[in-house]
Amino acid sequence: MSTKIPTTVITGFLGAGKTTLVRHILANAKGKRIALIINEFGDIGVDKDVLAGCGDETCREEDMIELANGCICCTVADDFIPTMEALLARPDRPDHIVIETSGLALPQPLIRAFNWPEIKSQVTIDGVVTVADAAALAEGRFAANEEAVEARRRLDDMLDHDTPLGELFEDQLVAADMVILNKTDLIDAEAIEAVERELNKAMRKGARIVRAANGQIDVAALLGLGIGSEDDLAGRESHHEQDHGGEGHEHDDFDSFSVTLPAGPGRDQLLAAIAETIASHDVLRLKGFAAIPGARARLAIQAVGPRINAYFDREWREGEERVTRLVVIGESPLPRAAIEAGLNSKEAAA
Repeated sequence: MSTKIPTTVITGFLGAGKTTLVRHILANAKGKRIALIINEFGDIGVDKDVLAGCGDETCREEDMIELANGCICCTVADDFIPTMEALLARPDRPDHIVIETSGLALPQPLIRAFNWPEIKSQVTIDGVVTVADAAALAEGRFAANEEAVEARRRLDDMLDHDTPLGELFEDQLVAADMVILNKTDLIDAEAIEAVERELNKAMRKGARIVRAANGQIDVAALLGLGIGSEDDLAGRESHHEQDHGGEGHEHDDFDSFSVTLPAGPGRDQLLAAIAETIASHDVLRLKGFAAIPGARARLAIQAVGPRINAYFDREWREGEERVTRLVVIGESPLPRAAIEAGLNSKEAAA
């Protein structure tokens, strides 16, 4: 085979805007046939549903492959390799592949998987792109409660490493060929420059930062990097690889579960319940779809820390169950019963 299929790996922390970026890529593909592999942490595939609802011909269902309920970096042999083999066996092979990892994934094992013989002969990594949330970083946030974690570190002389979230964020940065600093419209120019100075401290030499708002970036500058990242592994080692000689890692630091609620409260009431629950239980990320009484469309909900974004994305389909389904992600262990009670309390009051 004379030409390998280029693949863009898009990683980044929870809520940074990866799915928004992918949707932008699809809308500006300019005739390229793009296949998507979407990896989610949690048992409800929210991101695929968001992309499939875009109404564009590039959002075809058959071009989207979802690996849910698990981190792609932990299931390379069991899930990723067979998925890639099935994709490459199609008669209508894609021009480009985009992989959106979960917000808790380490990119390094995925990058290394492209050196498996059955993959390397047919596919190459065009580039690894890490999406970062400028507004959250300007606030000094990437942990649910960084102050509490730092206080624990100061009290325990044995804890000389970074917080789990801090290490994960740095691992995603050091793996990147390009860092998209998203949500720059939410902070001023001075704050953006300060964030970029901090990002550069953790990035590999030669990687670059591109500013964006709402995931809007020139797709020509994103696709076609031609880096071949699988052959350029030096300097991409994760904290765990450095500390434990490349041994596997676990995601015991994080927890995820889904909640299903009947259609009940109005939009403002539901969002108030979500905001209160996030604040009370240090939820890192909450996303899903809600059924609002009297509304013909479903309400898409995306929350990162205290920031909640909600919009009606499409009308309910005939026969579709009109319920509210949410995925909750946070540091382990999450108080599931208390979180469910908090979300349901507003239901009872409706």
